[in-house]
Amino acid sequence: MSPDDPFGPPIQRPAAKPIHIARPEEEPEAAGPSVEPVWPGGAPGALGDKDADKPTLDVYSLKKEALNGTSVIVCPGGGYDHLALVHEGEAVAAWLNALGVTAFVLRYRVAPRYRQPAPLQDARRAVRMVRHRAEEWLVDPGRIGILGFSAGGHLAALTATRWNEGNAGAEDPVDRVSSRPDFLILAYPVITFSARHGNQHAIANLLGDEPTEKLRTLLSAERHVNTSTPPTFIVHAGDDKAVLPENSVLFYLALRKAGIQAELHIYERGGHGFGLAPDDPVLSSWPRRCADWLRRRGLLERPA
Repeated sequence: MSPDDPFGPPIQRPAAKPIHIARPEEEPEAAGPSVEPVWPGGAPGALGDKDADKPTLDVYSLKKEALNGTSVIVCPGGGYDHLALVHEGEAVAAWLNALGVTAFVLRYRVAPRYRQPAPLQDARRAVRMVRHRAEEWLVDPGRIGILGFSAGGHLAALTATRWNEGNAGAEDPVDRVSSRPDFLILAYPVITFSARHGNQHAIANLLGDEPTEKLRTLLSAERHVNTSTPPTFIVHAGDDKAVLPENSVLFYLALRKAGIQAELHIYERGGHGFGLAPDDPVLSSWPRRCADWLRRRGLLERPA
């Protein structure tokens, strides 16, 4: 990252209970979710002491013998003013657990109480937190992914393109490690903040009603793809009217230009906010395609 990173260097800082998801018997038995504060000493710029001021990670793990060492931080969508925690959070965690993956659902700060840079601070910190506590959570610090839906996809894409190495001299050991995710999964993501293709609702929630062109560019994830951006899987629907599929296309083209391995699936129909699409016989194939992509990259193999 450049020294003039507008989101600032790593910050040194001294919940609602997740809904249980019933799982088929053939899936690995989950140990049950726990809730971990992202900022135990208080979030930077916190405006109070309510749940909305305290971002958390809902940790969905498995018995040791069922784990493969890969982990994914899940960023639910919600237009940056709420979080779709059921179909883009808990259900996704259950799917990842079925693959032997440890899932962390991030409850990041949202509008109207919080705007930029609070969500990105929370997401960066979440990656650092999982990496720092990898041994405790039985995950590989080199196999940490981030998955985002809609506005959560924008947050995930920003985290993957505007990361930093950490501060080796930080007092907090979490701040000493990198915030770079090792792979990226995006579902119908907000990517660009341009007036032509951007989702104006998410833009206003994150930046206010009249953001400058400079700020729009700064928050357009496709503008920041480079050779250090992690490999990426993307899914979108061609008839999405809320977040135009051009968002995913722009990001995919930026990845290709930078030489980053990527896979893009655009389904003809599906609209917006389909999550895992369990009721659609066609669209519901995307989680399997994503699992194939993870498998091909060796991310579903158990360690020796």
